[in-house]
Amino acid sequence: MRRSRSTSLAFTLLIATACQGAIGQGYTGQGLTGDWCGNRDWLACQGVTFDLDHAHFGFGTASGGLDERFNYGGHGDYVMNADLGKLGVQEGLFLKIRAEHRWGESISNDTGALLPATVLADLPIADSEQLYITNFLFTQMLSETTGVFFGKLDTLDGDLNAFAHGRGKTQFSNIGFVASPIVLRSVPYATLGCGLVVLGAEGEPVFTYTLLNATDTADSAGFNELFEEGVSMSAEGRLPTSFGGLPGHQLLGVSWNNREFVEIGQDPRFVLPNVPINRVDGSWSVYWNFDQYLQVDPCNPKRGWGLFGRAGVADGDTNPIEWFLSFGVGGNSPVRGREADTFGLGWFISGTSSEVGTPLQALLGPIGDGQAVEMFYNWQATPWLNITPDLQVVMPARESTATALVLGVRAVTTY
Repeated sequence: MRRSRSTSLAFTLLIATACQGAIGQGYTGQGLTGDWCGNRDWLACQGVTFDLDHAHFGFGTASGGLDERFNYGGHGDYVMNADLGKLGVQEGLFLKIRAEHRWGESISNDTGALLPATVLADLPIADSEQLYITNFLFTQMLSETTGVFFGKLDTLDGDLNAFAHGRGKTQFSNIGFVASPIVLRSVPYATLGCGLVVLGAEGEPVFTYTLLNATDTADSAGFNELFEEGVSMSAEGRLPTSFGGLPGHQLLGVSWNNREFVEIGQDPRFVLPNVPINRVDGSWSVYWNFDQYLQVDPCNPKRGWGLFGRAGVADGDTNPIEWFLSFGVGGNSPVRGREADTFGLGWFISGTSSEVGTPLQALLGPIGDGQAVEMFYNWQATPWLNITPDLQVVMPARESTATALVLGVRAVTTY
């Protein structure tokens, strides 16, 4: 089913118009469309909640890169969560459905970098504006802290970090700060799989093991391709810390994929041509990240700011990025009255594999290591609208391409 951006906007605005008397009257949520004439609260009491938003990206390459121009694109995200225990189906059973689509053009091909500067604007399928279901995931809790999950899932929520994550729509926009890029080769974006999760005292995952189909099936149900080319496995442990009496986390993860790699395939999380490489069985990565608060709001322990960092290594025979390092600062605004605003400043460097880089050089010219700096300020204009000015300085791995100065604004409307 293909749904245009204008159709999605018309649908949400129709709800807002029909229920305008209910908006702001007894509804405590944050969405533009309010309580849907009381139905949203009623559904939540039955165990069904909705998170709906549009992210708009107006970004341009002011200088350098491959093309100096301004592009507009966006992403629609429609998530439903259902507590099937409250619905009388099975106690402890939960269902998550995510449908998403993109529209317009992103600046991924203009900067000359291997990593997209606005990754969400290219997901789930870079050259399609069709609506795709990327999550149809069941989770069965076996106890208060342990559960199993199975179904179709997307992996963008992995590699969690308090200050550098947010799916590319609430914090940084560049994939280098949304997740560790070295994992992307061995872990598909959206596919069928299953796994185990262990929750900590705060309800956040402290251990996750995932077994996935080896290839991406964001554009299909995936049953015909299930394990046809192998399996992908990943495991992450994320433990809370309290250095200096302030909260933080340390995450260590590994991934492995046993499919046969014969080419660099198209992937919206990379900006790479589809070129053949030496035939190699399997790919792996090991990655680490941390977040550490330096200041916490005494009135709200979930707000504050601090440091973050990532590092990792991967199989250079199959992965275009063999090692990665990033560091930065982010969190909630320390300005009184603007505590809901967030900010971030980060730097990363990605080491290009000499093995994969060699066939790329035939098309792209000399290849070195890529770097980027990103700075953003996320202003909460209303409870349902966040506007984020963003500046990036991108030093592409393509040595013949000049450093790109990227300027843009991201606007996220929550319905």
